[in-house]
Amino acid sequence: MVLNFKVGGEGTSFSPHIFNNHMKSIFFKTEYDADNYGHFGTFGGRYVPEMLMPALEELAAVYDAAKQDPDFLQELMDLYKNYDGRPTPLYFAKNLTKQLGGAKIYLKNEGLNHTGAHKINHCLGQALLAKRMGKKRLIAETGAGQHGLATATVAAKFGFACTVYMGAVDYERQRPNVFFMELLGATVVPVEHGTKRLKDAVTAALQDWISNVDDSYYLLGSALGPHPYPSMVRDFQSIIGLEVKEQIMEQEGRLPDYLVACVGGGSNALGLFNAFLENKEVCMIGVEAGGRDITKIGEHAARLQSAGKIGVVEGYKSYFLQNDDGQVQSTHSISAGLDYAGIGPEHALLFEQGRVAYHAVSDAQVIAALQLLAQTEGVIPALESAHAVAYAIKLAPTLDDEKIMVVNVSGRGDKDIFILGDILGDEKWKNYLKKKSQ
Repeated sequence: MVLNFKVGGEGTSFSPHIFNNHMKSIFFKTEYDADNYGHFGTFGGRYVPEMLMPALEELAAVYDAAKQDPDFLQELMDLYKNYDGRPTPLYFAKNLTKQLGGAKIYLKNEGLNHTGAHKINHCLGQALLAKRMGKKRLIAETGAGQHGLATATVAAKFGFACTVYMGAVDYERQRPNVFFMELLGATVVPVEHGTKRLKDAVTAALQDWISNVDDSYYLLGSALGPHPYPSMVRDFQSIIGLEVKEQIMEQEGRLPDYLVACVGGGSNALGLFNAFLENKEVCMIGVEAGGRDITKIGEHAARLQSAGKIGVVEGYKSYFLQNDDGQVQSTHSISAGLDYAGIGPEHALLFEQGRVAYHAVSDAQVIAALQLLAQTEGVIPALESAHAVAYAIKLAPTLDDEKIMVVNVSGRGDKDIFILGDILGDEKWKNYLKKKSQ
């Protein structure tokens, strides 16, 4: 059986199992794609020091060539299947659906990828590009640590040296990932300046790249930054939505009514959304970090809930949490991966054009959602992913039971053990942690 979908404005055939044919391309255009200069409408672009322009132009050229090379795609798809473990399951959350009432909820379980999250998808793609470019070292930034872990993993596999920058706050609250990055041979550098979070890790990584551009590749961790990174990361993540499109047709015989994903920089959400952008009947929802109080600067990381302002930061134009002088403001999220002060430029365009609706959930709602999903389905999501679950829990009961919703569980919750233990653990657990820290 062959299924025909309209993807990127063209009819495209997919077999029921996407990896049966290595020639299937994740590189397709939609009406929301960037122009040749990396602009998504008025957003995106390339605002970097002059000395980085040759490196970005080289990367764009190498990427454009790779997209036309069947051998590149075949090697990437082989890695996705045999190293990463794709396709990941699309799982009907029967118990959660029954308890909530309303829409049928499916979970795209990206937490079952190698390294535990969706980040490995774009790390494998970029590692292949770095190899083509003859680079010897990978540089990365990370917040929750999953991108850093995935970068350290591909560095070990392909023989790159690796340096990962991590805000000092995140370095402390994501110690399991720090340990495993170092076990894989990476150097993990806690960044002590600024807010000591993801924004500052990005700045440190860019500074390193400027100093070592000849032999180092900056393996950026989300669909943001200067062109071509936003498009490139989205393309490598588009395997998520392409799989969902096949899987939901196989299980339900039609496309979903709703797609829900958390949005920090935006890679996992665009990975799910991209294949459906031109299916106008599919509603898409991005969920930001409402934190402790969405009305107060420094207490949340919701860029699109009236607080964000358009600006140029870290090489691209988008919405950022900043003051009237353009200074980036502090943020908060219970999840280390959603406390970034900016959002990817394609999300900014999708927001302005109304193609994707963006909402925010609070830390308290996230914890409640994580507990409910764990106790109904035996799935412990990452705190980032639990933002999407929290909004799905809110939305599903308001919908007719014929509606279908797909939630991207972008990672699993292993990495959050200390955050969750501090909030949910009993005294025995807390005493154990205290004893081990002495």
